[in-house]
Amino acid sequence: MATLRGRIALVTGSSRGIGAAIARRFAESGAAVAVHGRDTAAVEAVHQMILAAGGRAIPVLGDVTRYAEIERMRREIEAELGPVDILVANAGGNLSPPGGVEDIDEGQWRATVDANLTATFLTIKSFLPGMKARRAGSIVTISSTAARRPHGHSPVAYAAAKAAIQLLTQDVAMQAGPFGVRRTASRRRRFSPSAIGSAFPPMFNKR
Repeated sequence: MATLRGRIALVTGSSRGIGAAIARRFAESGAAVAVHGRDTAAVEAVHQMILAAGGRAIPVLGDVTRYAEIERMRREIEAELGPVDILVANAGGNLSPPGGVEDIDEGQWRATVDANLTATFLTIKSFLPGMKARRAGSIVTISSTAARRPHGHSPVAYAAAKAAIQLLTQDVAMQAGPFGVRRTASRRRRFSPSAIGSAFPPMFNKR
């Protein structure tokens, strides 16, 4: 990945797993990173790991299914680091087990859709206006192969939410592209820390 020195990045859901690997990779490439999650200890662990490696980062806590909390997070990041240049809407997960549609619990359905689709929508809603005003920025959303490959034992709520994220990303591209905002939807099924460097396009290196 080309140098990201001088860039500010927010990776939602970066206290563990894929998000943590992306946050660390961005920091290694010179970006100042907002490490996000809801588990204070997990967020701080990634934060300290980046600092120990010589990177720049801040911890940010918040529930990305609630717009007011995202707005608070945005203000905190802008106050401590500056406006976000790179937004990775990674937060999500499957909260409904695979099974027949008629067997899906309504609460689990809503929780899964909120954790994935609603969280992605609200995060973009908060950060996009600033990017458009600056006529610069990059947005990455995280989809899944489950979103494009129907299966008899698919986690239906998760697959539906991820498919909707893909269309949301396309709509954002149509609306924000003329303002200089770049976007992409990653549909990789598996990541490893060593693969993160090639997982995203060089658009991050542009303002």
